Amino acid sequence: MDLLLDLDLSAGRRQGIEEAVRAAIRDGRLAPGAALPSSRALASDLGVARGTVVDAYAQLAVEGYLAARPGGRTVVASRSVVPPSPAPASPPALPAIDLRAGAPDLSAFPAGAWTAAVRSVLRDGPADALDYALPRGRPELQDAVAAYLRRARGVVARADQVVVGAGFERLIRAVVAALVATGRPVVAMEDPCLPYHRILVAEAGASVVPVPVDGEGLAVGALAASGAGAVLVTPARQALLGATLGPARRSALLAWAQETGGVVLEDDYDAELRFDRQPIGAVQGLDPERVVYLGTLSKSLAPGLRLGWAVIPDSLAAPVDAVLSVHSTVSSLDQLVVASLLRSQVFDRHLRRMRSAYRRRRDDFVATLAARAPQVWVEGVAAGLHGLVRWPDGGPTEAAVVAEATARGIGLTGLAAGWHGTPAFPGIIAGYGRAPAHDARRRFEAFASLMADVVG
Repeated sequence: MDLLLDLDLSAGRRQGIEEAVRAAIRDGRLAPGAALPSSRALASDLGVARGTVVDAYAQLAVEGYLAARPGGRTVVASRSVVPPSPAPASPPALPAIDLRAGAPDLSAFPAGAWTAAVRSVLRDGPADALDYALPRGRPELQDAVAAYLRRARGVVARADQVVVGAGFERLIRAVVAALVATGRPVVAMEDPCLPYHRILVAEAGASVVPVPVDGEGLAVGALAASGAGAVLVTPARQALLGATLGPARRSALLAWAQETGGVVLEDDYDAELRFDRQPIGAVQGLDPERVVYLGTLSKSLAPGLRLGWAVIPDSLAAPVDAVLSVHSTVSSLDQLVVASLLRSQVFDRHLRRMRSAYRRRRDDFVATLAARAPQVWVEGVAAGLHGLVRWPDGGPTEAAVVAEATARGIGLTGLAAGWHGTPAFPGIIAGYGRAPAHDARRRFEAFASLMADVVG
């Protein structure tokens, strides 16, 4: 075995070896029972006489640091004096009743299909399945994503326009950096929006300006006065308020892009999960050269996969390529697995199952609130994994609701952080999709009881 010792021979070779081994044991680098190199091997490594190491080992054994084992092995004594290391900081405890927004039902992940696809790729896939992938991603996944988006979302895309990245975070950073480099340093954002989206855009080098959202989505008239060169929108279902961008607003948004040379960044984060009607097609399909389409697997499969895609207009291809890594940020194996799931339509079947399950869960959530806390209601279209919960003016503050929820072990997401400035009204973003089917009713009833108590 190799052993790295912090060796100081100024006091003598044997003493230096002894102190270096003591230090390694004391700081935990050599744990009780760990084997040391043979005296011959360590002497050779250190360039000293074997007898020097033998004497050092003998002295450390007398002191109780080392022990001899049958066969001549020297090991760290089981009762060596090793001060306890400080306990690592405990990760934040998950709430007992988790209704935070941001994740699907992870217990419903199609583990069997994923495992089968992994085996298939390893058995029958290309020889470079575990090699580095090109910056834009594996061509197999680019092709599968383009075909899926054309079919399921009405996106106009060639395979070579698809960029695969480690989730929305990686993709939006690259796109915004490309926009800044091409003279669009100001990005308009919905008000309210997901707080971390605002952070990501700013960290990518752009200035952020808010544009209000109402019951029909982004107020495009205010966008025209913002001076922005790009706008990040969630048109299928506004990320916090739940509004869908209507036909007139879509037309006005694209007219703004045409008149100003602006770019629309379309975050299509959960558009496949529409319950009250067929999902509405992507805005990108109406003007592919002025819209960057962004999607991920975070809501449809699992956020921990860290896999998403962007469809880049040809006019932005070179600036985006200039800021991408030398290699793709997603493992080649995962890309090939997802490509297999998309091509085989296993992904489509999973979505159909989960769309039905989430629809029932949302209905149950809304009905439980209506029965137990009739003063409270859910706003926004019937879709997705979370909903905006509101209550009458003059009721409790949002902070008071969140504080009481925390006291009861209920995890919620407040609306306040989504506003760019002073909140227009309080609200709770409740993640009903996160709850496993077997525990959903209990969580919903606990939340309804909370709201009945604090709102009245």
